[in-house]
Amino acid sequence: MTTIAFLTASEGIEKAELVEPWQAVTDAGHEAVLLSPESGEVQLFEHLDKAETRPVDKEVASASIDDYAALVLPGGVANPDALRMDEAAVAFIRDFVASGKPVAAICHAPWTLVEAGVLDGRTLTSWPSLQTDIRNAGGTWVDEPVVTDGNLITSRNPDDIPSFNNALLEAVAHGAGSTGS
Repeated sequence: MTTIAFLTASEGIEKAELVEPWQAVTDAGHEAVLLSPESGEVQLFEHLDKAETRPVDKEVASASIDDYAALVLPGGVANPDALRMDEAAVAFIRDFVASGKPVAAICHAPWTLVEAGVLDGRTLTSWPSLQTDIRNAGGTWVDEPVVTDGNLITSRNPDDIPSFNNALLEAVAHGAGSTGS
């Protein structure tokens, strides 16, 4: 069984962007693990309204990239904004991208990739308001449902989740960079 890490802050996670990829991963026979800077639970949101909570499996500061085949970064505005302020989370993301293993980020989650300094020369997509940040970080922003550039998989919003999930599962099954943009 392949283990896939999902990394979030303690709140502000867009529910669909965690729950739907999580379900796709587990339906495909993989184990999903929720990492966060703090133990306890994380608060999911449906846009600006509180939704359910999810238990944290492990604090990111004690996680090893060697234990995971891929990393998923759900969005929501507050989630990646808080996560990019956590040094252990940013280091984990930076090291995961450097490992060559798949890293899948949706909606506002590429803010964490900007903070990790891993976008120079990369092409990706995101929620449109991040395009200036991505360009300033050396990346090329495009408006497409899903973009795969090497081991980075990105999507724009919850409407893109089916394409996002397919690209993630393809990369896990066949290796990073196995899907086209």
